[in-house]
Amino acid sequence: MERVVEIEAIDLACEVNNTNHHTHLNGVDRLIVRRGQTFTIHLHLREGTHFQNGDNIKFIAQTGPIPSVEAQTKARFSLSKVISRWSWSATAETHNSTVSLSVCAHTNAPVGRYTLILDQGDGVILGEFVLLFNPWCKLDSVYLANEAEREEYVLSQDGLIYRGTPKRITVLPWTFGQFEQGILDICLQILDESPNYISDAALDCSERKNAVYVTRVLSAMINSLGDKGVVVGNWSDDYEDGVKPTVWKDSCSILHQWSNEGCRAVRYGQCWVFAAVACTVSRALGIPCRVITNFGSARDSNGDLIMERFYNEFDENIADDSIWNYHVWVENWMTRPDLALGYEGWQASDPTPQHRSDGVFCCGPASVRAIKEGELTFKFNVPFVYAEVNADVVEYIKLRDGRVFKMGGSTTEIGKSISTKAVGRDEREDITHNYKYPEGSEEERKVFEKANHHNKLAKAGEEPGLHIKIRVTPDMQIGSDFDVYAEIKNNTMVTKSCRVMFYAQAVSYKGTLGETCGLGEFTEMSLASSEGECQELLVGSRCV
Repeated sequence: MERVVEIEAIDLACEVNNTNHHTHLNGVDRLIVRRGQTFTIHLHLREGTHFQNGDNIKFIAQTGPIPSVEAQTKARFSLSKVISRWSWSATAETHNSTVSLSVCAHTNAPVGRYTLILDQGDGVILGEFVLLFNPWCKLDSVYLANEAEREEYVLSQDGLIYRGTPKRITVLPWTFGQFEQGILDICLQILDESPNYISDAALDCSERKNAVYVTRVLSAMINSLGDKGVVVGNWSDDYEDGVKPTVWKDSCSILHQWSNEGCRAVRYGQCWVFAAVACTVSRALGIPCRVITNFGSARDSNGDLIMERFYNEFDENIADDSIWNYHVWVENWMTRPDLALGYEGWQASDPTPQHRSDGVFCCGPASVRAIKEGELTFKFNVPFVYAEVNADVVEYIKLRDGRVFKMGGSTTEIGKSISTKAVGRDEREDITHNYKYPEGSEEERKVFEKANHHNKLAKAGEEPGLHIKIRVTPDMQIGSDFDVYAEIKNNTMVTKSCRVMFYAQAVSYKGTLGETCGLGEFTEMSLASSEGECQELLVGSRCV
């Protein structure tokens, strides 16, 4: 017969746990903890109740409206001898009638509101808690090694935002206030109001384990286009039915207004407002974040990495492309398991609604190193951010008779004095070198050429590198001869020399290999850079 643990009272030890998890600034009236770090609660047992420490004591931790073990929104685990950070785990120590239960969430668990249940009978709810990303845990995807940077990019509630021009940079003090009362709940509410959650809540809650996914959702939800986003953008100078963007000095008043008015978008904001609110929400959820200003920021309307200025005979700019005095976005710190090794770290994310990505007004996260190296085929939206910081400018004059003449241009006008607040100091740090090589340098021009090459491939749906594909004639019939072709694409920037060998073997419907039915070898050949066009070789002809 199963022994029942009868509990008289439960102490979630919020003050101790929240302090240990760097969440005490949210308050100590409820439990707020981080992934991959132990928290301890105390179970006061009823008199006469015996607690036997062993694997027969089981627990459930679950989040979301449809908890599922398969979706990792529900975890079942037993008491063990030691804590594991590779899965949900728990240990217990007993002193008289009190059980001190230590629990550790998986380092890849979805963030959000959780219920902890003692799995006996119909289940005994031990408590509810909020689980956040953990920049202090080495196994968490947002781990940030430097303590001073964690203080600045996670815990600091105040910052500086830079505006103006490269020759006259102005400073806007901003209160992020991520730990102010009610803000964390509003941040979780933003996730719950996203179209992703509304269309498939179970999948959305499962994906909240991924900082890349959460950052992308926030990029869409901070602006109001296409969803129940937080802020309405306005660049018209007509703000009569709202608040002029320059009036805002903090994120919390914006977030409270959005929540209190039934998720109705707050009027109005511009780039620095969008970025500041995104920074608040990111830090509240535990994702390290900083606000970035790019001076001389390009808006490439057609995606060709060229800012084309067309002037008429009256010297009026009639082009769709535009160059802003400055533009503000955020960077979030995380690993990128979806990219090649070395492209983790700071990721640019832009919540200002100026670019559709997968049909949604969002941008990023784009690896800052990928931007610098011109890796425009990497996710997400690297070409757009690359153009913002490193597009070339070409100027034309268009006459009344339709003739167009090139007047000049610049390779150094875009992307100047890219700035963020320094760690631990109220000073500006120039991080232009993170986004691009020195203007006019050989490295910068090589990267621009590679970026152009990758951009053409991306538009054609191609990947860089050397690719081979085997095909047969579409009218092939069993019992008749058919031709086999190798389609080779050289999607690099240089001519490649290669030797092609072809080998074919028959296989039965049972999967049994039969005799060789094709063998061919071609002498070394030279393949020019194709940028999406393929070269075709007849590699064999065979009767089956």
